[in-house]
Amino acid sequence: MSIWPYLQKIDQTADASFLGWVIAVFSLGQMVASPIFGWWSNYRPRKEPLTVSIFISVTANCLYAYVHVPASHNKYYMLAARGLVGFGAGNVAVIRSYIAGATSLQERTSSMANTSACQALGFILGPVFQTCFALIGEKGVTWDTIQLQINMYTAPVLLGAFLGILNIILILTILREHRVDDSGRRCKNINFEEASAEEVQAPQGNIDQVAVVTTNVLFFVVLFIFALFETILTPLTMDMYAWTPEQAVLYDGIILAALGVEAVIIFMGIKLLSKKFGERAILLGGLIVVWAGFFILLPWGNQYPKIQWEDLHNNSIPNTTFGEIIITLWRSPKEDHSEGPTGCPIAQAWCLNTPVIHLAQFLTSAALIGIGYPSCNVMSYTLYSKILGPRPQGVYMGWLTASGSAARILGPVFISQVYTSWGPRWAFSLVCGIVVLTITLLGGAYRRLVAFSVRHGRIQEEPS
Repeated sequence: MSIWPYLQKIDQTADASFLGWVIAVFSLGQMVASPIFGWWSNYRPRKEPLTVSIFISVTANCLYAYVHVPASHNKYYMLAARGLVGFGAGNVAVIRSYIAGATSLQERTSSMANTSACQALGFILGPVFQTCFALIGEKGVTWDTIQLQINMYTAPVLLGAFLGILNIILILTILREHRVDDSGRRCKNINFEEASAEEVQAPQGNIDQVAVVTTNVLFFVVLFIFALFETILTPLTMDMYAWTPEQAVLYDGIILAALGVEAVIIFMGIKLLSKKFGERAILLGGLIVVWAGFFILLPWGNQYPKIQWEDLHNNSIPNTTFGEIIITLWRSPKEDHSEGPTGCPIAQAWCLNTPVIHLAQFLTSAALIGIGYPSCNVMSYTLYSKILGPRPQGVYMGWLTASGSAARILGPVFISQVYTSWGPRWAFSLVCGIVVLTITLLGGAYRRLVAFSVRHGRIQEEPS
């Protein structure tokens, strides 16, 4: 939420286009780092890539807190800091591969759901902490000796650096290497520090590459869809309901927090539902629910949104580049005390002939997407880990994480261009079409999306 005002404060030459790069470079860094850390974790103790990646994140957060110090080119220092934070976040591949290797098939879904619930909790608490840090103000406190400014912009990253150091300590002192096969028997692996007489060799066999590619595509689409929904949330509500930027940030923040709470509940429920219906059926059901959510968002009726006839200003709805649309997500309510024009800007020609999306319609859609997305998210990489089997999964998990990072880059770019040029009717119709194609892909590969041990006849297939 604070990136855009902080960027403007440290470097007056930064524009909305550069903001787009600052936002995207996190995912670019993660996309590059995920396969590297994944490969590393296949051949060395996982403590190594985890410790190094977190150290990179801590360093990047400290750099972010000091981007105001250089005399020039401050925006590029921020760009580098964001990219390094993303690079450090590539350790998600190591974490998922660790969970996949440390759990049996029966434990896998529950463990993955718990991890996703923790991520969702962070998604909820992040904006809360940011709001609390806003009380510090822009000026904050300065530690002159080390040129450190502690204000509403730097406090979150300093907290992140502190938590990163704490994580490194916990990893080095508590984390132990552990790997089992699909039945729960301990397996021998390079990551083990000690050998045991009870260890068994990992079962051999070929991985179904068609299932691997299919799951990567499914994961890409799932994250692509949610990324574009997050991106368009604020511009859409400002266009349809004539909300001011301040109202949009407040109300949409509440909506996203509610979706985070909903996701935690869904993750907990999935642990029970997966035992009865299986991962594939829940994934299919989740995609259908997501399709229903975007279908409901299609404009209907003969009521039209309020038109913004005035010339566009900095505090009106962005309508050109990805960076300009993203601005509204980070705009601080204290930036501009003037009301400014509200409504659907006349520069977007579709505003004149596109019916309004009613608030109840929008909230219903958000609730459905909030059900479908977490279901699809956790089921896709849980299935993926089962398809890969008991062998080290670092590299494969790296590619999965990289596909998700690519989705988070392309989703906002896609929706910002289509929505601005053609409006919500075309934008959400295309999204519905993408989801239908994804459901078709899942249906075609349905029988191949089975666990490695099930495919090779070592374990009986679970219900689905």
